[in-house]
Amino acid sequence: MAHNAFYAQSGGVTAVINASACGVIEACRRHPDQIGKVYAGHNGIIGALTEELIDVSQESDEAIAALRHTPGGAFGSCRYKLKDIETHRAQYERLIEVFRAHDIRYFFYNGGGDSADTCLKVSQLSEKLGYPLTAIHVPKTVDNDLPITDNSPGFGSVAKYIATSTLEASLDIASMCATSTKVFVLEVMGRHAGWIAASGALAGQGEGEPPHLVIFPEIAFDREAVMARVDHAVKQYGYCVIVVSEGARYEDGTFLADAGNTDAFGHRQLGGVAPTLAGMVKQDLGYKYHWAVADYLQRAARHLASGTDVEQAYAVGEKAVELAIEGKNAMMPAIKRVSDAPYQWRIEAAPLAEIANREKFMPRDFISEDGFGITETCRQYLSPLIQGEDFPPFDNGLPRVAKLAKHRVERKLPEFKL
Repeated sequence: MAHNAFYAQSGGVTAVINASACGVIEACRRHPDQIGKVYAGHNGIIGALTEELIDVSQESDEAIAALRHTPGGAFGSCRYKLKDIETHRAQYERLIEVFRAHDIRYFFYNGGGDSADTCLKVSQLSEKLGYPLTAIHVPKTVDNDLPITDNSPGFGSVAKYIATSTLEASLDIASMCATSTKVFVLEVMGRHAGWIAASGALAGQGEGEPPHLVIFPEIAFDREAVMARVDHAVKQYGYCVIVVSEGARYEDGTFLADAGNTDAFGHRQLGGVAPTLAGMVKQDLGYKYHWAVADYLQRAARHLASGTDVEQAYAVGEKAVELAIEGKNAMMPAIKRVSDAPYQWRIEAAPLAEIANREKFMPRDFISEDGFGITETCRQYLSPLIQGEDFPPFDNGLPRVAKLAKHRVERKLPEFKL
């Protein structure tokens, strides 16, 4: 007998999270004997708690296929972390109530580390309550900080965008540095892990090629050493390009750009490390500068997505359904690198107990000895992840994106207050 499935997106979206959604939905449609309707949560897990479900079964095959080349979160995402299961058991029980009311036996949660934790807890509670639910976490994060998986879907496309932007902006600065800007600072995402910042270093191939400095969260920020390096680059090459992670921090752990607030997940709100660093350049060295913050652009740039990333994002969604049908529970499809050259990979099942609430940081041997660049080992790791182009179709000069009907499912339960 076929039972229904629930899919939800969590946290910051990516250029390819909808490709994973496409993989999940298309795979479900290929197994009508096991999976009936597919419901999506409106605005992520909140949609399950409030019983705001979207009947994906009513979307056309063409609309679902178009998700593969559409950025953002097609069904809405959220930064909402379910509280501790012991003290907020009612939230988890509500999820099971909604799933039971709509005969949902498959739970696919597409997100990062926090959503892996939620997926694991929902799996554990459903077992305790005796409700037959198969919970599979679908990996996604631009930060590339999920453990076990070689890389995280979403990262490769951000890496390609940042490497490209660093290359192009560097040519701009080099053109003008004789009479204008001497220092350019590009701020990229990465709260605790410097993977995105490291990708900026792919823009340069040899000595003196920009970026001249990469500032990682894993290396304590030393103002004197950084300014000396900036000054040397300007004097040696005429200009200096810096890629800095938003999570850059001092020796004591204080962020350079701590806004003093926290988000829904309890993370410190960051932003403004580029102007902060540019201000140091002006104060200490007096050079004319420009700075930019890639912000949402880096994770929304589907027009420049990595072909590898798109393929992997779809594949983990597809594999999630296969694992569920096989009866695997509390698992995540993880990418396993088989070889660097030629680049080959496969997908294996990884237990959520080994993934939830854990982060993967840049290994020290990926960062150059002076702390301002990447090693050849890191370059070999990163390079395959930005390979290939997967351009979306264009209409009237703009990318064509999926247009979904988003039919709502009739509620069966009383209202639930978040």
